[in-house]
Parts: sequence; structure tokens; C-alpha cells
Amino acid sequence: MNFTTTIIKKAVQGEVLTENEVTVTGVEFDSRKISAGDLFVPLKGTNDGHEFVSKAIENGATATLWSNDPATAPEDIAVILVKDTLQAFQALASYYLLEENPDVIAITGSNGKTTTKDMTESVLSQKFRTYKTQGNYNNDIGLPYTILHMPEGTEKLILEMGMDHAGEISVLSELAEPDVAAITIIGEAHIENLGSREKIADAKMEITTGLAPDGLLVIPADEHLLTERVHSLSQTIETFGIQSGELSASILNETKGATVFSVDDNGYQIPLPGSYNVQNALIAMAIGRWFGLGTDEIFQGLAYVQVTQNRTQWLKAGNGADILSDVYNANPTAMGLVLDTFAKLPTEGRRLAVLADMLELGEESYALHASMVDHINDQDFQEIYLYGEEIKGLKVALADRYPTLAVHHFNKEAKQQMIATIKASLKAEDSIVLKGSNGMGLIEVVEALQE
Repeated sequence: MNFTTTIIKKAVQGEVLTENEVTVTGVEFDSRKISAGDLFVPLKGTNDGHEFVSKAIENGATATLWSNDPATAPEDIAVILVKDTLQAFQALASYYLLEENPDVIAITGSNGKTTTKDMTESVLSQKFRTYKTQGNYNNDIGLPYTILHMPEGTEKLILEMGMDHAGEISVLSELAEPDVAAITIIGEAHIENLGSREKIADAKMEITTGLAPDGLLVIPADEHLLTERVHSLSQTIETFGIQSGELSASILNETKGATVFSVDDNGYQIPLPGSYNVQNALIAMAIGRWFGLGTDEIFQGLAYVQVTQNRTQWLKAGNGADILSDVYNANPTAMGLVLDTFAKLPTEGRRLAVLADMLELGEESYALHASMVDHINDQDFQEIYLYGEEIKGLKVALADRYPTLAVHHFNKEAKQQMIATIKASLKAEDSIVLKGSNGMGLIEVVEALQE
């Protein structure tokens, strides 16, 4: 990226307060990450980014956006005055996106966004120069940040789109104007804010707001909340599923480290367990086919995908036990799928589960946590560890249905006690799965078990 202050002024409809024109070669909103030649974007949130402009200058910032009083602007770098730094940040991203003009692929859903993004990038990179959302930069700040960090010459840009409330994905879709969009699944994440799965489906469908009229929308075949909402769209609709949909897969074999499946009599494999990960792979396959990739290219992309950490990730405990870490986020649909998969996988020893609160479930939280009892039984699981307050509903349900199953409950202040209890019980030949909302911090438990 090489933007002069004149170009930035035009892109963000701002005013340059300094006389000398300078060129910026990068963009950062965190003053600690600034490198020589960067544009600093001081955002207003819990803290006002304008207060950190001195640190940005110290680290080499060449220019800054500015929405505070012009009289308080720094004098030793170029300053572009704007009404709102976030809106200007987004406008600059739109300008750069138009300049580079890659095909944009947008991915959303209640679960599986990041893994699907990783798979799609791996598939498309077999033929094209690709770039994808890094980490979880999938909101109104992270998405423009991703765009502005896209390398010059990128041909396919894969953007993850997240949300907490209605209207947020519309903003992201209008900014990115995707050529292809995909919805992985409709679960219960953020039901506290949205009120129902129907409202969640409406919010996810906002991804079509900026979708090209001749573009592609990929949706699960078995989700009627989506299939009944696409009839009026002009775009091509492709459905996917396990033995359902236009792109249909059959599971051939499933182990801890891989799942083998077939589509149209062709065999594929992914280095992940679970039919839900096959569904994510089908999205990547649909997008690869849309852009002209062949069977061999798609096979290679799926077989060697590198997924983001803590999404269905196999690790080793310090004593040699197998850990299935899926602790980045959780909702009832996702937790149920992980438990179902884990229960089917072979193990030399026992199966243990560590389950933490699933947040933002609203009034139905107790019942939704309790419903996880349908994915646990005393034949497949030998010990269950429950962590948090909301998950007490599952404790009661398990005690009622499986009175002899070893179930341990710990409140939020007893994480270290829980870790010690698990370590004392876990044997080298055992397998243990961990699942819960990111805010519950189960990654600390994973790391402790690895020690």
C-alpha cells in the first residue's frame, strides 16, 4: 500500500491540515503496532485513541486521522481532519478494495466461520493469490483493518463477518460488497440480544445486503430458516449438507485426526474430526467450484488446510492424554455437535468432558444448557466437569438421567481447583474435550493440562 495524504483526503472526504504531502505504507489503530511510514487511526472506545498519538509518532507514524479539536492536533506529522475516525477508516478500506478489486468472499454463521474461512482460503490458494481475515478481526473495526492489510495483487479476499446485534452484518456487507457469501449454520449465539433463532437467521441474511446481484450464496440445506428466506433473491443459491442439498457428502471414515468423505463419487479428506467440519468443507468446495477449481485442487486445499488455533484442535496433555480443544466460542448447537463427534471417536482409555457456560443465551439459558444432556451418556463419557453458573442446568439434568455418572461442578472462582482435580484424574490413555464460550477462559485449562 502506498497512499499519499492527497489520496487519503479524497478517500475519506477529509481535510489535510499540513502543507507537505507525505506517503503512508500501512495503517494501524493500535499505537503500539505502528511502524515507520504508517497512518495512525485514533479510534474512540473505552479509551480515546487520540490520547496515544505521541506514542504513534514515537514509533514512526507518518500521518494520522484526527476528529478532535484541530487546535489539539500534532504538528510534527501529517494530519487529515475527519468527522469520525471509524467512518474514515472504513471509507479508506472501501477505497483500497476498489483499487485492488479482488473477488470478495464473505462468511458468517453462528459457528464454524473461522474454520470455513481457513478451508476456503486453503482451497482458493491452490490457484489464486488469496488473503483472509486474520484471527477474529470480523467486526466494523476488524474488517476494514483486514482489507487495508491485504497485499497488493490479491485476487481472492476471504472475509469473516461476525455480529452481536441486528444491523451489524449489513454494514460489513455493504462495505465489502462480496461476490460470494456463505452462512455456515444458524445456532443460538447472541439469542439474548436478538430474541429468537428466527431473528438470528434474519441477522445472518444481512450478508446479502451488499452481495453482487449475479453472485453466489451458499447455505445449509437442512436449515429451513434460511431456505425459506432466499426465494426472492436474484443470486445463485447453492445448498449443502450431509446426504442432503445440491452439494451432498457421505461420511466414509472418521478418526481423531481426519474425516474422509465423498462428494459426487470423489473422495476427499480433512485433517479434522466431525461431520460439522465436513459441512464447513462443503462450503469451501462450493466456492472453489464457483471460481473454476478442479477436483484435485479442491482435494489438496482441504487435505492440507491449517486451521486457526482452538477450533477443533488436537493437543497433547503433559502426561500424554489426548486433548480436543474447541474453546474459542460456544453455543448449544456447536457444543452438541462437538460432543456427538467426540463420543464416536476411538480412545484407549476414558472420555472426559470439560464444559463451561455458553454466554448470551438470555432467558432460555438454563434450559439450553440442560439440553446438552441429550449429547452425553454414561456409556461414552466417564467423567464430566462443569464450569460456571449458567451450566448448572446441565448438572441437574445429568444427575436426573445418569445418577451414577461422575459429574463435577465448579464455580468461576474455582478454576484452579478444577484444574487440579482434572489433573489428578486424567490418565495418559484418556481423551478429554473442552468446550465453552471464550469469556470463560477454558484456554487456561488447556494450557495447564499441557504443562
